[in-house]
Amino acid sequence: MSREIISTDQAPAAIGAYSQAVKVGATVYLSGQIALDPATMSLVAGIEAQIHRVFANLDAVAHAAGGSLNEVVKLTVFLTDLGHFALVNQIMAEYFRPPYPARAAVGVAALPRGAQVEMDAIMVVAAA
Repeated sequence: MSREIISTDQAPAAIGAYSQAVKVGATVYLSGQIALDPATMSLVAGIEAQIHRVFANLDAVAHAAGGSLNEVVKLTVFLTDLGHFALVNQIMAEYFRPPYPARAAVGVAALPRGAQVEMDAIMVVAAA
């Protein structure tokens, strides 16, 4: 099976040796996104704004791969403070509709660039 590299300028450029997403068949593996504004590559301030920005970044990559957040089957949320989990849950309901993806939430000590939240996803899209 061949790999297709997905990239878009509507989401932050990769800040390391990785791709924004990789598509293999109908499955798309979206790399972790933190709350970088793609235009400035600066981290947005505040946990609520960061959660929204992360979802917007994931959505941009999903669209570049021919899908949307509604095709996400697995979401992993990394938080530096699990006390923000309820807020993630509340905001997530603005971006997804049932049936919701499988999800894991993981508490971590730190994230790149001092971010408070990072998320990655697996999406399944219609075969081309």
